[in-house]
Formats: sequence, structure tokens, C-alpha cells
Amino acid sequence: MKSISQILSETPLIDGHNDLPWQFRKLSQHGLDAIELAGDTSHLTPPLATDLKRLKAGGVGGQFWAVYVPATLRGAEAVTALLEQIDRVHRFVARYPDSLELALTADDVVRIHGQGKIASLIGLEGGHSINNSLAVLRMSHALGALYMTLTHVKNNDWADAGTDTQVHQGLTPFGGEVVREMNRLGMMVDLSHVSDQTMRAALKISRAPVICSHSGARALCRHARNVPDDLLKLVAASGGVVMAAFLPAYLTEADRLDDESANVEMARLSELHEGDPSRVASDFAEWRKAHPDPHRATLLDVADHLDHIREVAGIDHAGIGSDFEGFKNPPAGLEDAACYPALLAELQKRGYGENDLKKVAGENILRVMRVVEKIAQLGVP
Repeated sequence: MKSISQILSETPLIDGHNDLPWQFRKLSQHGLDAIELAGDTSHLTPPLATDLKRLKAGGVGGQFWAVYVPATLRGAEAVTALLEQIDRVHRFVARYPDSLELALTADDVVRIHGQGKIASLIGLEGGHSINNSLAVLRMSHALGALYMTLTHVKNNDWADAGTDTQVHQGLTPFGGEVVREMNRLGMMVDLSHVSDQTMRAALKISRAPVICSHSGARALCRHARNVPDDLLKLVAASGGVVMAAFLPAYLTEADRLDDESANVEMARLSELHEGDPSRVASDFAEWRKAHPDPHRATLLDVADHLDHIREVAGIDHAGIGSDFEGFKNPPAGLEDAACYPALLAELQKRGYGENDLKKVAGENILRVMRVVEKIAQLGVP
């Protein structure tokens, strides 16, 4: 059996989702100087999980940078944020040409990885950001976007989210047009964040494999963001891949229930002290002291989710989508971007062979990308 480092030298580890561009946006008054990726970002306030040194240590060969637009932004404001986020990815990739390079195809990823650099890919998070415009979708793809999550945490005008009250019962007719246009363009349809009905509707319409860029298995944790077994099978039937996330609330029931309670309390305090964020923060800190975070999730839980995806959907349909920089308090053993080899080593202990590890690390998502590209080239209706 080859070592993990040997495997990752041959096959790029491709993480399906990292929210680093949003961290740049939060510190936008400092521009690209807000975060020095060549340095140690763990000492920032708040600390980050991602920098070039740790990406290299983690054997990362390809990274989908999430272009996230909050669901609170709508209309022209959302489109502006979308373009600004895409611009940030282009700019920080250009800033580190010895380490990063923009990738637009699966072949680009393989080539860039072979040159010892990290293939940087763009994924849009939140279909509301296109402002109901196929033209905005097309131009986003022209700027490098290779997938789009149909929703974020809230419904948009054409698709239901998994964490909102259902109003469309899946996709509207325009939502179907979005999926078909993504097929035509060669963009992967990302079903993380959508409702079960939306997922079923998209699977019926899409002529290309779909992905879940950062989701878990609902059989192990009953979060609405996770994928139930029947839909795991349908994603597999499409030829797609479910990329296991590291967010604790998606991993264990204890963390999910704590997250729900914390969200309820934060909403209560925000209403009680509207316009006074410092009071909200101090009162929430007091609440947290009385309700300690169980923080029980570990690397082993992520491995359990991958095991379940493999068991139900098959080894050809499992991948990794950390969601780093999109949450706090990562699972023990997966604290940052240097930790992927530890996860693969755990899978190796569980009997995953060399080919299995290569599939989970990156070959599965590369296969999906190639099929999506081919369907677009052939113009399959």
C-alpha cells in the first residue's frame, strides 16, 4: 500500500468548498492585504484554517473557492457582491502565481497539480445571487464559475432551501431553466443547501451528474442540510458525488441540537436588543457559559459519514468538501487545511484501498467535471 503522501502526489486532493473569499470580504477595507496567505493565518483574529503552507501540508491539489453571497442580499446588490467575490478569487490567485492557478476544466486541475501548484476553482454559493437572470449565470461561468448551489439557507424566487419553509415544492419552471442552462454551459448543479423536493426536481431535470459540494449523511445526523439515503442513491444514479463536510452540526446529533439551541437564543437576543450588537454579543456569551458547546465531533465522525456515503451510494460517489472558513470550532483532528492526510489515513485503517482513497480524494469529482464538460460540448438537450 502506498503512503498517503504518495497517493496525493499522484492524484490531486480536491476540496469541494472553502469560504476563504468571504473572509477577505469581511476585511475588505484592507483589500488583499487583509490576509497574507503566504504567512500563518492561524494567528489572525479570528484565526483561519487556510493558508498556503497548510494547504501544501494537507496535500491539497485542487480547491473550490466558494463565492458566497448572503441570502440577505437580493437584487442588484446581490449581483454586485457576486462579481466582487469572483474578483477577489481572481486577485488572490494572481497574487500567488507560484502556488495557485485558476482552473477551468478537469484537465487544468491535473496539469496544475502536476506542476506542484494548487488548482483554484470557483463555485457560486446561493442561486439568489444571479438575480433571476440567466445572463448573470452565463457571465459568472465565463468568469470561471464551475458550479452553483441552487439556494443558500433561504428560499429564492425559484428554488426551496432545506432550512426554510417550503413555498415552491421544489423548483419553479424558471428553476428548471436554470438547471438546463447550467447543463448547457458545463456548470455543475450543486444541491447542497436545497430542500429534498428541490433535489428531486433538479435530479429529474439535469442531464448531467449533480454534486453536493459540502453535505453529510442524514442517517447519521438529522440536519436538513444532510442527504437522506434515498437521495444518496439518486445522486449516485446521476453519476454525481456527495462531498462530506466538516461542520460539527452536520456530523453529530449533539452538535446539531446545540447549534439549533444557539441559533434560537441568538435570534431571541437580536430581537430583544435590536440595534445593539454589543449587548447581543455579551448576553449570548453569558448564555454560552451556562450552555457549554458539546463540541463532540471529531475526524472519526467525518470518516463515518464517508463510510455511509460509500455504503449507500458507492465508493465512486464520495468526496471531501470541508466548508473551512464557513464555520467555527472544527472537529478534533481536522482543525485546518493541513489535516486531510489524517482523514485519508483513517479511511485507510478502515480498509479503503489505494484506488478507493484516490477516488475520494479527487478522482470522483474529476470524473463528474469531465462528464459535465462533455455534455456541454455535445449540446445534449
